[in-house]
Formats: sequence, C-alpha cells, structure tokens
Amino acid sequence: MHCVLIMQLFLKDLCLFFAVLLTSALAGCSSRQGDTLSANEYLPDYLIVEEISDGGFNVISISPFDGRADTVIVKKSFESVVLMSTTHVGFLDAIGCDSVITGVSGLRYVCSPQLRKAAQEGRVKDVGYDAAPDYETILSLNPDLVLTYSVSGEMSRFENKLKSLGIRVFCINEHLERHPLARASYLRLFGALTGRMAEADSVLAQVRGNYERIRSGSARRARKVLVNIPYSDQWFIPGGDNYMTHLIEDAGGIVLGAGEGERQSSVISLEKAYALASEADCWLNVGPCTTRAQLEKENPVFPDMLRMIETNAESAGLGTGALVWNCNLRLNSSGGNDFWESGAARPDIVLSDLVSIFNGDDGEKVFYRPLK
Repeated sequence: MHCVLIMQLFLKDLCLFFAVLLTSALAGCSSRQGDTLSANEYLPDYLIVEEISDGGFNVISISPFDGRADTVIVKKSFESVVLMSTTHVGFLDAIGCDSVITGVSGLRYVCSPQLRKAAQEGRVKDVGYDAAPDYETILSLNPDLVLTYSVSGEMSRFENKLKSLGIRVFCINEHLERHPLARASYLRLFGALTGRMAEADSVLAQVRGNYERIRSGSARRARKVLVNIPYSDQWFIPGGDNYMTHLIEDAGGIVLGAGEGERQSSVISLEKAYALASEADCWLNVGPCTTRAQLEKENPVFPDMLRMIETNAESAGLGTGALVWNCNLRLNSSGGNDFWESGAARPDIVLSDLVSIFNGDDGEKVFYRPLK
C-alpha cells in the first residue's frame, strides 16, 4: 500500500552527476511569475515519455538514487498489468483503463469500486508484497508488465527474481516527485502503456487547469501548519521542496519546520513538535485518528498542543472552523486510504480541500475530515 511507501517523504540525497544535473535543470526552470506556476513544475524529474516516429512510445524511468535509466518500448497496448502499489490503481482508474489490471499488491486496501468488484469476481488477484511476493500467482497471470517502485538505489530481490523468471518489470518513482503536478503527469505513462494517451492528456490538462485556477484564485488566509504525528516513534516533517509541502503552500499554508529547499523529510523530536505547535494555527494529517479524542490519547502532550493551536487561531482571528484535519475521509473496510490512491492522480481535488480548510470552511470535503 502506497501509504507506507509515502514515507517517500524519506528520500535519500541524489548522488550521481546525471541525477543531480537533471534535477537542477528542471528545478532551475521552475520559478514562478506572479501567481502562475511555471510549465516546468508540471514536468516529472524521473520520467520521460517520448513518442516514436513510427508509432508507440519510449517510456524512460530515471532512478533518483543513482541516475540509472530504465526503458520500456511500447509498440502495442499492454493488456495485463500487475501493480505493486495501490497508488498506480488511481492513475489507471482516472483514464478509464483499470480493466488491464490483473494483479495488485495489497488488494484488500484498494478503494476503487470497479477493481474491488473485479477482485470479488476473481478477475484480479492479490500478488503479495515485494518482501513476501506470491511468485506462483504472478507467473500464472503471465502479465505483460509488472509495475513497481523503488525506495533505494539497489534493485530489490523481488525485481531480480521476476526478471530471472522472464517477467518484464518496470520501476517508476512517482512517489518521489517534488510537485503534485509532476506526480500527476504520470498519467501519461499509463496512457502510453494502455494506448489511451488521448484520454491521459485530456485528464492531465483538466488537472493542471483546475490546479492553476484554484491556486491563483480567490484570496486565502495564510495558515501556519503543523504536519503529522509520530510514526514508529519518529515524527517526520516534509522538506520545503517536498510534494506535501508544495500542496500546502499552494493552498496558502506554511509547513512549520520544513527544511528550506529540502526534498527529503526530517525527523524532529517531540519537544520540537511541541515548540512548533506553539506557532501553529492548524494541524494536518494526524495518522490514523478520526476524532479529537483519539488524537488526544495518542500522546499525553497532545491536549496541550491542541490548546495552543486553538489559542493561536483565535488570536489571529481565524474564526471557529475546525483546526485539525486528517486526509482519511475515504477509507475502505480494510483501512485502505483513497488519498494515496486517486488523490495522487487528482492533486487539484486535494488542493481544493486544503484551500477550503485554510479558509475556515467546515463544509464537505473529498479527502479530508475535521477532527471534532
């Protein structure tokens, strides 16, 4: 489930020259004019989709860890794809092509109603996790492609094993892209793989247009945002050039404690989080909590932190709207979170939620719930 993987946010430093050069070139072109996003902020750092002159596509995935390039040449549409991340389900679902999915890692966490129905009917199988894969099921599916992701510069044993069995594997890194629109651009990857590039480009244009309109729209209140709670006793704060930070900033917020220019997340102490709470007027993404009472029970100092946030909001005249929100409104019965599934392909909808939250609107959201 991409929820774990999204601890993304634990990106290692780029190492080899090629990776650094590519990242610098793209980031260097991403300055904003006024309130308009540069076109280069739409471009992924780790993916290139090139049209072939005689038809089809070259799809190139670039490792953020060592700059290694992996290429898939798509001459005809893939009809059977196994996904090692539920996030990839969201991209295929967005372009109306989830019927090509024959296997998924962590199938019970999938939120897509169509795919859950396909699973009930036996048309989609669970293939285990890369740490404990079901090779027999994967081989029985005989997929055109297994799509996976990386968390380090080393090729996993899982990937090596599949390749030795003659299964084509393609590793992509959308979870490590720095901007929400760069991540959404992976719609073009799935369009290329499935012969639905026109649909992918259409959805992507809609996402980009909506995102730009929402970001540069009506006046918004600047909010000082505390993010996350401890995960396995570690409190992670996304860096200043991180996917989540860009979403919050584009909605008008400031992520307290975010390292300027840093893509990777940093670990802070509980004492540091307490100090940040003394500045915050909003708290987002609070782990598994769905109510304020649950959050207060997570740690003995959380009630004090909540009171400080409330005092700050009151002093700033921010109204009576909810001050703590979690991105787990759309959970399935097994705890799968659609924020990490369809939300990756539709950052415009996530941005709309955040703008509404920062403006004190307690009305219905798509991905976020207030903790009351």
